[in-house]
Amino acid sequence: MINLFHTYIAAHAGETIQKVLNSGFLSEGETVLEFEKALEQSFGFTNCVSVNSGTSALHLALELAGVKEGDEVILPAQTFVASGLAILYLKAIPVFADIDYFTGNISLASVKEKISPKTKALLPVHWGGYPCDMDELNALAHSQGLKVIEDAAHALGASYKQKAIGSLSDFTCFSFQAIKHLSTGDGGAVCCKSKEDYTEARSRRWFGINREKAPLTDLGERAYNISQAGYKYHMNNYAAALGLANLQDFELRFKKRTQIADLYRSSLHQQSGIRLFNYFTDRQSAYWLFGFHVEKRMDFIRKLKSAGITASVVHQRIDRNSVFGGLTKGLSAQEAFDESQIHIPIHDALSLENAEYIINTIKQGW
Repeated sequence: MINLFHTYIAAHAGETIQKVLNSGFLSEGETVLEFEKALEQSFGFTNCVSVNSGTSALHLALELAGVKEGDEVILPAQTFVASGLAILYLKAIPVFADIDYFTGNISLASVKEKISPKTKALLPVHWGGYPCDMDELNALAHSQGLKVIEDAAHALGASYKQKAIGSLSDFTCFSFQAIKHLSTGDGGAVCCKSKEDYTEARSRRWFGINREKAPLTDLGERAYNISQAGYKYHMNNYAAALGLANLQDFELRFKKRTQIADLYRSSLHQQSGIRLFNYFTDRQSAYWLFGFHVEKRMDFIRKLKSAGITASVVHQRIDRNSVFGGLTKGLSAQEAFDESQIHIPIHDALSLENAEYIINTIKQGW
């Protein structure tokens, strides 16, 4: 079976992790710092703070953005539930905007309509790794005094107008969960545009204690005085070691992923029954997913399954979950997107021969 996802583990990862295990220093330490610096150097991130999950990154960023009980945060429903749940953790209100039918990304026009006096932040999601219209979103937010928190869980390695995703907005949140481009087993990071937010994020991820300013005393405990609640969100050394190992050939793997995406696009753009998502050349997708709209979707899924190929919607609108209060009315593009969107495999274990097989299977019809 050609699966939709694959967990990539570098061949030498065990050796890298073993060094951490042998050291006896398993929690947050020098390996975590090394991983954060490597992320900044490899991807052009600004002020990177690693954490134990992408969800923790979102929650931490929302707190740093000043989101409080009763505040509203605008996001798309086309995402995973973590994007909305992180808002609920703060007793704030997720407000769902419509999306662009041809990308799955949040609609600027809809965001404008959703802004109210209670709005505190915008939380755009780079669906499948394809960057949102960040210039327009950041300009709108700035004009309204709002913070922007990018959910870039799908978008490691993506860029927008030759600038790295991870350097554009107040906060950008990444996930290093098992099936993402770069896995630390579980993990994430939040990139902060300002140094002040960066310093605060480093403190808040570990109970509110700033390790750099909390030296060990003669009594054997760090000297600190917590002024606000923090969390146990820090990444540990062996997760960071796995990340460092998997990072070494990321560029090569990313190039192959892009090559497969280009092959899909060139081969399927005239295929009857398929409408590819839009792709503008002012941005580079991370291609965590390769999606499009398809006619007779269930027939398509069954046809691929019979040929040993997985096809999936991955996620449908999250406001169908009662925790968010029920379906948001008036999201017409979201409704249409839900009816026809589909994704086919694109990952590190997928060969060009696999991709050709998938293309040929689709061309047979369904």
